[in-house]
Amino acid sequence: MAALTDPVDVGGVAVPNRLYRAPVLECAGTGEGAVDALIDELAPTAASGVGLVFQGASVVTAESGCAAPNMTRVHDPEFVAELERLTGTVHDHGGRIFVQLAQGGLRSLEAWHAGHRERNPEVEQLAVSRPPWQLRLLDRVGLVDLSPRVLSTDEVYDLAEQFGRAAGYAADAGYDGIHLSGANMGIVQQFCSPLYNRRDDEFGTGADEPPGSGGLRFLEAVHDAVREHAGDVPLVTKVPAETAAPSFVRRHLSFEDGVRLATRTAEAGYDAVVPVDVSTFWDMSVIRGKFPERAWSAAELQSGYAAAFGGPVRARAVRLLNRVQARGFDREPGWNADLCRAVRRRVDVPVLCEGGIRERATCERLLGDDASPAAADLVGMARPFYAEPRLGARLLAGEDALCASCNNCTVPQAAGEPGRCRTPSVVRERATLERAGAYERRGGSGDEGTVADEREGE
Repeated sequence: MAALTDPVDVGGVAVPNRLYRAPVLECAGTGEGAVDALIDELAPTAASGVGLVFQGASVVTAESGCAAPNMTRVHDPEFVAELERLTGTVHDHGGRIFVQLAQGGLRSLEAWHAGHRERNPEVEQLAVSRPPWQLRLLDRVGLVDLSPRVLSTDEVYDLAEQFGRAAGYAADAGYDGIHLSGANMGIVQQFCSPLYNRRDDEFGTGADEPPGSGGLRFLEAVHDAVREHAGDVPLVTKVPAETAAPSFVRRHLSFEDGVRLATRTAEAGYDAVVPVDVSTFWDMSVIRGKFPERAWSAAELQSGYAAAFGGPVRARAVRLLNRVQARGFDREPGWNADLCRAVRRRVDVPVLCEGGIRERATCERLLGDDASPAAADLVGMARPFYAEPRLGARLLAGEDALCASCNNCTVPQAAGEPGRCRTPSVVRERATLERAGAYERRGGSGDEGTVADEREGE
């Protein structure tokens, strides 16, 4: 059993404790002011004592690939070199920082954001295969606008190479590790998912192979490219099990498929895995919680929603769908725990668990207690850091997060707004805690530990 305040080793990098800020959109962009915006967003988290900070999904291609407005791109070595100011700041606070690399594929802005599509009419979405019929149906009725370009075998290798080059730029800029965005309907999940991947080349899944085999080969190609460009920098990836897929989706990754894929990924040389229960689509399986009534009703955001979804009528349709979905997903804190625990029994690398974690007791339970075996070696939170950028100080001192999973922070991002808490009761409580000095960093961390050392004694 490990405590949240215990140190841990991830791919040779000593992390001072087992709390991490899970990847979440910083909405910093790539232009002037982006580095300062990232420092403003992430430095307070490191200063509060969080051991590992993940910079959210950063796109490896020069065009397409952004799944939401104002995402950061990391294809340009000159821009990434400027991020040394960010990594240096995190290191000055005693933390570690990994960058999450991403490419949205069919989830990219061009498919769903009407305003972006009007400004960029020629941009296509990278596709693993011909889009599944469900997306083609949405395209026919006008809810999305697909312009897919199915990748050739050579282009798949080129894409893996782009991940590798971006990883090399990041390592040169002082990032401690690389995290692949392997779920949430990004391109990596699309390679892994039998719904999206119907290729007949080496990146497809043969008739005699288990689901996800083509995705594993893509992950192996990315691994090799990262090693070529970034050396032995720690490499982590999310690994999906598509158990939250809608009932009308017949082809998806089962729980057992997700466990097998995570196990094979670790065997392929990845230094840690983040198993997640998700859908085949970008829906509220990613951000489970309450329906964000305040965010949808805010008068100042209506024009942004209309621009994103193609008019006020379509924006209201998306709002209705959001309301329905808010009732459809389990909100049990640590909803990925069962999958993580099953994977952890099979691998000898760290397993990271996230998903609705809000209380210190949940963190300790996931790390292992007398009642249940450990599900993870590190535990992460994402949305709570929108509400409390310096949350680490309170969590590491034994307190709980204020976040109520109301999602008023996330929906406005579709309108190009930054992620921040918009729930008045939470904002007031944070202000009260700030005045009381609750976010002053307290305590320290112990000696370095390794996953292998702990499991030997379990």
